[in-house]
Amino acid sequence: MSKTLDEAIDALAGKLVCKNCPAMNTRRGVNLPGQKAMVAVLKELLSALFPGCLTYEPIDHEDLPVMRTRLRGVAAELIDQIARIEAYRVLERTRPEGFDCRRRAREVVEELFGRLPEIRALLQADVLAAYEGDPAAHSNMEIVMSYPGLLAIATHRVAHVLYEQDVHLLPRVMSEYAHSKTGIDIHPGAKIGQGFFIDHGTGVVIGETCEIGRNVRLYQGVTLGALSFRKDDDGHLVKGIKRHPNVEDDVIIYANATILGGETTIGRGSVIGGNVWLTHSVPPGSKVFYEHD
Repeated sequence: MSKTLDEAIDALAGKLVCKNCPAMNTRRGVNLPGQKAMVAVLKELLSALFPGCLTYEPIDHEDLPVMRTRLRGVAAELIDQIARIEAYRVLERTRPEGFDCRRRAREVVEELFGRLPEIRALLQADVLAAYEGDPAAHSNMEIVMSYPGLLAIATHRVAHVLYEQDVHLLPRVMSEYAHSKTGIDIHPGAKIGQGFFIDHGTGVVIGETCEIGRNVRLYQGVTLGALSFRKDDDGHLVKGIKRHPNVEDDVIIYANATILGGETTIGRGSVIGGNVWLTHSVPPGSKVFYEHD
């Protein structure tokens, strides 16, 4: 290699990287879990929610000891990952010195695993909503194994529990994995009721503070987003405020509709047509359509 190329490699891989790299994860430094490790845990959790459906082979019907062993392994891995994420927060000073990272990680995992039966029940309702809402669906198994909307919402229901427990990095990695696989972008902070169905799905965006009721159906390209980003007196974005709309029960939103704003509510039983742009609330039972002259 040339001297110039060697110098460039040394600058990137040598000691200088510790001084000017915007993000670096090493055993002597931050020591966060890797992205692939976090995604692997998500896949194991989804496999437990849909036993035998998302793996290479079906499971034995009476193979409970094997399932217990796998779940214990997933729990242990999750505790380790969350403990390291919490240790990083101590370094960032968003957690106090002396914070018991491992104890907190155990509490989070106990909460998540305690709610997995509830999540499974929600997902059963989501599968049924997809089957009843899509004439092209021939079976529940087809939906579980092939529908991108179900993968996105299943991932979200796991990630949302972690987000509620004030764990942010792990659920964001999970949601972005689902986004990359499906084209559906659901922030883990969004609250979504049962019987949720996203048909086709590509291009759907659901923001952090969005609240969605029961039996809601979205089509491709729908955006439930923020109208604007408020700034403080110093010009910094104000975080932690309501920015995204509310969608009440039994609403249908057709393709490429855009609904924006934290004060915007779509009333129960409304139908929002394709390509509609909404920045204000509509009462229950509304029918809103875009008509081009």
